[in-house]
Amino acid sequence: METASDPPRAGDPAGSARASGRLDAETVADLFAEIGPEVYRFLLGMLRDSHQAQDALQATFAKAVERGHDARPDSLRGWLFRVAFREAIDQRRRGGRQRRLVRGLGWLRESADPGATRPTDPVVRAERIEAVRDALAGLPAAYLDVVNARIFEEKTFAQIAEERGLPLGTVLTRMRRALDRLSRRLRDEDEP
Repeated sequence: METASDPPRAGDPAGSARASGRLDAETVADLFAEIGPEVYRFLLGMLRDSHQAQDALQATFAKAVERGHDARPDSLRGWLFRVAFREAIDQRRRGGRQRRLVRGLGWLRESADPGATRPTDPVVRAERIEAVRDALAGLPAAYLDVVNARIFEEKTFAQIAEERGLPLGTVLTRMRRALDRLSRRLRDEDEP
């Protein structure tokens, strides 16, 4: 039985990867060509969304580059499917959080949309809309850009990050901070 500490055997790409600490690009490309479509179909079956399946596939093969050298060559295929399974589960969790966020922010979209109709007193509604617009106007431009793209243009955080050339974490942080500021400002206006 071979372990990660065993010396690489001649002609064993995973063995040479163990020595270097990573799978080389050619090995990962070969793996992708060989079983990438099968892994994608597996992910698509789990996630039922082609974009999420593509994201999970990319994350799976990124992990193959980073950690694939730890897997035994004869079990690399199974290892990739286990990684893909975990990535799909993570995608589902993120999707659930995103749906809860969108549901929770429905009030913001309704309040900021001048065409929205709600069965409340028109004066109270007009004041609330004005308060939301003022709170939005008080956000830094970088935060407002992310809020507009996410809520009003209905883009994903990944799309926003890609379009603006920013790391995903930066986009997520800007959204969280913008929501914190909006929440505080609107709560302060509601208090007597």
